[in-house]
Amino acid sequence: MIKNDTWISQKAQAGMISPFESKLVRRVNELPVISYGLSSYGYDLRLSPTDFRIFRHVPGTVVDPKNFSSANLEPVALHHDDRGSFFILPAHSYGLGVALERLEVPDYITVICIGKSTYARIGLIANLTPAEAGWRGHLTLEFSNSSSADCRIYANEGIVQLLFLEGAPCAVSYNDRNGKYQDQVEQVTLARV
Repeated sequence: MIKNDTWISQKAQAGMISPFESKLVRRVNELPVISYGLSSYGYDLRLSPTDFRIFRHVPGTVVDPKNFSSANLEPVALHHDDRGSFFILPAHSYGLGVALERLEVPDYITVICIGKSTYARIGLIANLTPAEAGWRGHLTLEFSNSSSADCRIYANEGIVQLLFLEGAPCAVSYNDRNGKYQDQVEQVTLARV
């Protein structure tokens, strides 16, 4: 069963989402923002301003998930103007960011992270990402700019939506099996085997 705003709010107050916005925020200091916070059946996470990286071609290298080289990722500068703080994801490229909010997923919940339609409508695709029962930390988020134009990705504003799915309690949670992405900090976490 998908969990509603009442349940999400109760669990967030107990530490499931931190920091937590108890309503959907669409304006900050009278300026429009890409919405974040609690919605009817989900929670819209914000993109952290601390870290965003894009893949660059490095001649002679192959991206290998079993032997990932951080040399294939280039940090991106955070820009500022009257519309907010943002990173630029070049056309037809792929980037990694990190969620501002920290999660602590209960042992009977799996979270699905999906893209927001505001970004999808400009060609930015957020990779569908799970956070398994018992997972905790700051999600590393993956983005593909499928458009032929560079794309602004706003920090401190909504970037993806979380859906909370309840199931029967699992025998072994992500925490129980010491998952390799447990306790991620507010920084991009690279591929691990």
